[in-house]
Amino acid sequence: MSTNKIKVYAFVGPSGTGKSYRAQMVASEKGINFIIDDGLLIKDNQIIAGESAKKAPTKIETVKHALFLSKEEKLDIEKALKKYKPDKILILGTSDGMVEKIAENLELPKISETIYITDVATEEEMKTARHIRVTEGKHVIPVPTFELKKDFSGFLLDPLQIFKSKGAGQKPYISEKTIIRPTFSYLGKFTISDTVFRQIMEYLAKKMPNIHRVVRTRVTNSEAGPTIYMEVIVMYGCNVQETLREFKNKARREIEKLTAMKIVSLQVIAKSVYIPEKEEGKNNGKN
Repeated sequence: MSTNKIKVYAFVGPSGTGKSYRAQMVASEKGINFIIDDGLLIKDNQIIAGESAKKAPTKIETVKHALFLSKEEKLDIEKALKKYKPDKILILGTSDGMVEKIAENLELPKISETIYITDVATEEEMKTARHIRVTEGKHVIPVPTFELKKDFSGFLLDPLQIFKSKGAGQKPYISEKTIIRPTFSYLGKFTISDTVFRQIMEYLAKKMPNIHRVVRTRVTNSEAGPTIYMEVIVMYGCNVQETLREFKNKARREIEKLTAMKIVSLQVIAKSVYIPEKEEGKNNGKN
């Protein structure tokens, strides 16, 4: 497939003014399903190619990644474009020159329309975004937390849900973002929110047929990794030890795959047994 037929849009604004935060809103308004942001190619809330420039050890390397200067990075994106055949694409950048260079390096057509951050954000909103970037070193990637590749070891912070209505009678814009800290952040230490581990554990427990429900989950995070304690109610008739062993193995694999962080300790306790027949008998007796 030739990329000559792709209509290319640009979203431009200084670093830290909230471009990634608003990227999907802009894309949605223009009917665009593909976004290029900081070395990543994103389709409908999912990373499909590339490696985030924010993982680079220095700001110079970050710029190189974002511009797709290496042959390998360029080929990875081009391969995905040929596979998915987008008709429109949105490129994020800090200047007109940057987005034009990205389009050129990826052999995309010239940019047909440019949207500036000042078109969609107030001065106060940009000031707030810049303050957060400078004081907390946070950056938003426009994809849900669980779509992030596992090579973001220790980079995830807090999922951020957005709900915006563009006016009466118009379709609301709903999206989830993920906040990370770049490698070169002077804050140095990277952490994943305890909530992320808890959500993964509770989601996996719901998928286990022999686990009736979760009673409580406690997560203690440290530099070495998370310590997780969970209490569950298991179904009557199951092999309790085997059920808990299977769940723990699955949970450990999934957490390490999704976050690339090693679990220091994982303890799952069966607090009681759920007996469906007993509950049904009680209900029948009352009727």
